[in-house]
Amino acid sequence: MPSILDLIPNGDVRYFQPGEVVMEQDANTGRLWFLIEGSVEVVKDGVRLATVSQAGAVFGELSALLDCNHTATVRALHPCAFRAVENPREFLAASPLVCLHVCELVARRLDGLNKYLVDVQEQFKGDDHIGMVDGVLRTLMHRHPLQRIRPAQSNTGQDKMPN
Repeated sequence: MPSILDLIPNGDVRYFQPGEVVMEQDANTGRLWFLIEGSVEVVKDGVRLATVSQAGAVFGELSALLDCNHTATVRALHPCAFRAVENPREFLAASPLVCLHVCELVARRLDGLNKYLVDVQEQFKGDDHIGMVDGVLRTLMHRHPLQRIRPAQSNTGQDKMPN
């Protein structure tokens, strides 16, 4: 099976030195970023959420999928190289394997968040102030867009939605 990096165009490689920002929270680069080498930190509202050094890690996917600004800052900890993909929504629509990879990544994060919230709920069972976790879980599990979004036909020819 090929690496995710084998499925990304080779053209646009960007390099960052330690301390340089790859993408800034509340801004929008208009790109998906695939880590080739190096390590970065992911920071949200000044809090470090993670450090990442795995080749093929993707950043900017929430911004691309939700058509919004970046939800976190990604900053180089060591010299880094990224494949930068312009027009990420178009790229994902035309690249089913990469899109599936990104969907699996987002699904794993959501599953981890759900498990964490259930664990918190169990640990604090009986505390009135933690009751909001029930609402958060319900929202995560049952939140759907107000209107049905019909995907464009992909280049595989197998993704036609019935009328």
